[in-house]
Amino acid sequence: MLSADARPGGTIRPATPADLPALARLCADHAAHERAEPVPADLAARLAPALFAARPRAWCLVVDHGGELTGYASFSREFSTWQAADYVHLDCLFVTEAHRGGGWGRALLDAVRDAAAALGAAQLQWQTPAWNTDAIRFYHRTGALSPPKARFSLPTRPTAQPTTSYAT
Repeated sequence: MLSADARPGGTIRPATPADLPALARLCADHAAHERAEPVPADLAARLAPALFAARPRAWCLVVDHGGELTGYASFSREFSTWQAADYVHLDCLFVTEAHRGGGWGRALLDAVRDAAAALGAAQLQWQTPAWNTDAIRFYHRTGALSPPKARFSLPTRPTAQPTTSYAT
């Protein structure tokens, strides 16, 4: 489904297990850029089963400049009850500051959009912090729409016993 996309000066390609240490560093830089909590110290090990299992939970594309990773996009297939259709959630899209403005963000977004279509998804969805005006301008230039909506997060209780089994 995912193939390499060569461009002048670099390549967009699927992440490999060998990329995990560099990918974890990019994730840490991304979290710092978004003023988020630091990533877990064992992030690379935690990403491995999600990205590289026989049936992966998520996928990741990286920007590779001669062996140096300078950007990434991670995504997963989700389901919309309102649309009764799959969509792809773009969890992260990040390009290092030194490589911004070179078209890599758009190339990553286009590659994820192509992957979403290959997965049979009707739509690609994501969010960005409201203060990140550069990203918002970038996304608007791509033709993306941004309906007003607040995104919430609520930790689950590890001791909670569900009344319904969600095991697959």
